[in-house]
Amino acid sequence: MNAAIEERQTRLLAADAAGIAEAARLLSTGGLVAIPTETVYGLACDATDPHAVARLYAAKGRPSFNPLIAHVPDLAAARRIGRFDARAERLAARFWPGPLTLVVPAVEGAVCDLARAGLPTLAIRVPAHPAARAVIAASGRPIAAPSANRSGHVSPTSAAHVLADLRGRIDLVLDAGPCPVGIESTILDASGPEVTLLRPGGLAREAIEAALGAPLARRAPPADQDAAPLAPGMLASHYAPSVPVRLDAREVAPGEALLTFAGARPPGSAEAVAVLDLSPDGDLVEAAARLFAHLRALDGRGARGIAVVPLPRHGLGEGIRDRLARAAAPR
Repeated sequence: MNAAIEERQTRLLAADAAGIAEAARLLSTGGLVAIPTETVYGLACDATDPHAVARLYAAKGRPSFNPLIAHVPDLAAARRIGRFDARAERLAARFWPGPLTLVVPAVEGAVCDLARAGLPTLAIRVPAHPAARAVIAASGRPIAAPSANRSGHVSPTSAAHVLADLRGRIDLVLDAGPCPVGIESTILDASGPEVTLLRPGGLAREAIEAALGAPLARRAPPADQDAAPLAPGMLASHYAPSVPVRLDAREVAPGEALLTFAGARPPGSAEAVAVLDLSPDGDLVEAAARLFAHLRALDGRGARGIAVVPLPRHGLGEGIRDRLARAAAPR
């Protein structure tokens, strides 16, 4: 490893009072700590410390133009780092704490420029997971916490997933078991004239539109992988296993593994290298919670690719399909 990614001992602690206190202590001294959230495990650092943010980018192998989400314990703390208009206030009051990220104009100097990737806006979230909120509150500062995995890899929903990707690169993993939501937050841009959906995720579009009383606009991810995205998780290729992913599969080809839903068994399933069902009962909440763990499991079965059956487009299905589309994108 080079000097930017020095080898270090990565400890694993339970997300109890002692573990939370140690996590907060490490964050206050520039450390890197993987913390559980309701969506996925996040790799946390002090968002006001450019050296800590640079270490985080290096540990993930993350492009430095990809901005980070600042996590805070409540709306009052969010107002200290971002400027909220009436629409943003309404969304925050309705859905925080929870799996919603809001992009708003940044308060100058509230987090370091590197965490914002030089943008005039800032992505902010108040997580619902009690351990995450306890760590953030104890640290007394906004915390950057992208998914705790190598950049572009499948996101982690357990402490074991984090260790598989980042052991030796970070200081601590705080273990609170599996993440209940299982896909990243929904990201909305509330910095312009209309509220725009940047990334579908753990909060369904239908609930947001009901709260706004208006439809969301939608911005496509940048096709150019060298272009600077407005928010995290917008690169066209992301969340990728080591083997190709084939979407809306109507059959399973020789040598493929199968990711299915609601018990679907397309032709060729019996000969699949492995079969995992996101939810035999067709429950999209269960499917979202299992998505990344199932992708990781199938990726380790020695298949030449992963076939994915057609999935619903409504509710959390939109976020699930978004992650799978990015996993299947050319690299």
